[in-house]
Amino acid sequence: MKKTYKVIFEKKAAKFFISQPPEQRKRLARAIYNLPDGDVKKIKGYKDLFRLRVGDYRVIFTINDKDLIIIVLTIGNRGEIYKKL
Repeated sequence: MKKTYKVIFEKKAAKFFISQPPEQRKRLARAIYNLPDGDVKKIKGYKDLFRLRVGDYRVIFTINDKDLIIIVLTIGNRGEIYKKL
């Protein structure tokens, strides 16, 4: 049985998500709500940060397996997102 995680958006991530066109929002939402499945990799140099690839965008998040919570920290273009960490 698949675990169901609760997804929480940080303010910065929510602001970026809302500013996207409707089609891009749908694509991001589908990928985010399927977490922790998808094109997910651990970010080198960080203990508990992961990234999800959605086309040219990256979703940076952390997972709390004990409470089944995924916290989306930030979303952005792949060229810029890593500079903000």
